[in-house]
Amino acid sequence: MDTMRDRFISTTTQLLGEDPRLALVLAEISRDGFQQAERRHPDRVINVGIREQLMIGAGGGLALTGMRPIMHTFASFLVERPFEQLKLDFGHQGVSGILVSAGASYDWPAGGFTHMSPGDVALLDTLDGWTVHVPGHPDEAEALLRQAAAGDDLVYVRLSLQSNASPRPVSHGFDTVRVGRDGVVVSVGPMLDNVLAATEGLDVTVLHAGTIRPFDGEALRRAVEGARPDVVLVEPYLAGTSTAAANDALAAVPHRVLGLGVSRRELRKYGSIDEHLAGQGLDPAGLRGRVTSFLSG
Repeated sequence: MDTMRDRFISTTTQLLGEDPRLALVLAEISRDGFQQAERRHPDRVINVGIREQLMIGAGGGLALTGMRPIMHTFASFLVERPFEQLKLDFGHQGVSGILVSAGASYDWPAGGFTHMSPGDVALLDTLDGWTVHVPGHPDEAEALLRQAAAGDDLVYVRLSLQSNASPRPVSHGFDTVRVGRDGVVVSVGPMLDNVLAATEGLDVTVLHAGTIRPFDGEALRRAVEGARPDVVLVEPYLAGTSTAAANDALAAVPHRVLGLGVSRRELRKYGSIDEHLAGQGLDPAGLRGRVTSFLSG
């Protein structure tokens, strides 16, 4: 199976040939994959080098001319490093574009903490108007990219090497995977397979979120109507990123929320992705223990 990043390259190359409004701005990362697109559309495929703030500024300038820019690099260099440019060149100027990241929270552990971005969604959540997609499979990534390219809003598509075995239907709301009575587990993006393995045999509702902003509070309220109002959020980035959104959605309902994800404590042993998942308690065994402990509390 191809990766989400592979699918991003092939899909965006096709979209650039179909829609003259689209432009792609790179900062070296994935440039080799876009060589064909660069030859075909030299005026709309721009590589600024390792200058991520310039990448966002150039994207904002293209958006001011009426184009739909797609900006791409590692998440840490796409959201964290040029955050001021995102705030000003897009939000303040009132223009829109598409951010597509690679690297996720720890997709390249050997690259060290500079290439890890567990806080990207939480940071972007401080700005107004961003839609945040966290696909769990390359098919979902392609569908969400195509929707974003055809739109006019601010979109962040968070790609990862982590992937579920099978895609889920793509919507901008939460998808019900399993129905139960002893609680609700919201699994974001590529965490679904681990969540399903962790909750096997438990009488809980499992919701899959491929889009986490806007937060689908209505789906969460419907889910707790038929279950105990204990909610576990399993996110592949900073733990607690969506806890406030869940609490707001359930403000009229007595409830408990547990936010699971990547700890603020830096994990300095740079092993494999699976070892990082286990180190963060996001593997099936770790999730099983934390979910059952919370629901039985």
